[in-house]
Amino acid sequence: MRRIPDSEFIINPDGSVFHLHIKPEQLSEKIIMMGDPGRVTLAASYLDSIECDIQSREFHTVTGMYKGKRITIISHGIGTDNIDIVVTELDALANIDFETRTVKKEFKQLTMVRVGTSGGMQPHCPVGSYVVSEKSIGFDGLLHYYANSREVCDTDFEDAFQKYVNWSPYHCSPYVVNADEDLIDRIGHDMIHGVTISAIGFYGPQGRHVRLPLADSELNSKIESFRYDGHSITNYEMESSAIAGLSRMMGHKAMTVCSIIANRVALDSNANYQGSIEDLLKIVLERI
Repeated sequence: MRRIPDSEFIINPDGSVFHLHIKPEQLSEKIIMMGDPGRVTLAASYLDSIECDIQSREFHTVTGMYKGKRITIISHGIGTDNIDIVVTELDALANIDFETRTVKKEFKQLTMVRVGTSGGMQPHCPVGSYVVSEKSIGFDGLLHYYANSREVCDTDFEDAFQKYVNWSPYHCSPYVVNADEDLIDRIGHDMIHGVTISAIGFYGPQGRHVRLPLADSELNSKIESFRYDGHSITNYEMESSAIAGLSRMMGHKAMTVCSIIANRVALDSNANYQGSIEDLLKIVLERI
């Protein structure tokens, strides 16, 4: 059996995983994820009891009990590069023996739900609505660095999208991954279902023109009008594709649900979205 070298997987002197600084026994199989470390404090305020509260860089982790369920709440920061760290280390906490540095014989499946904010791309996704990412399109290229990633991707969707928008060869090749179907039915049965783009940045990569001109000023218009097999692209964010893709490759259940805080079509936004996020967190805590 392969022993994972120290340089490939770093364990801190206190027995915690390198970036997250949590130990295997501090992780629940039910995990709620979010970008903002401060939002973890908000979500943790609804727990009945708290077992641990750990802060390391942008990664804030709280594990506790909610109505008889043990839940870990964790922040992942911004972007799919951070998701690569968080999902890999969460999987390791569950499925790597830290003493022998080998993969455990019995696989432990995690359930991960990301709760985030997002910009709507369709009229039926108004500010204040909740959108569940049935599919996610990664503009970041992360999954291409792992073997067999094609096996979890919807390659027909990818091909149709690239052709329709005349995708630039200078961009990373987009990948499309489905979220866990059972989890979507349980968490988001009464929410908007859609296709979410995970962009590699907030400004230019999402078509925002501040001072620098855009390489393709019509890309968002093409994204808005794209249709494939009954699907339209509903929203932009920056993490769901990596969560869906890595989780599916590792054998975990994962999905993303976002509160829409801006609509790119209506040119509308809401900077005071705290109440909407609070309500969404309560829903996910009940249903996970």
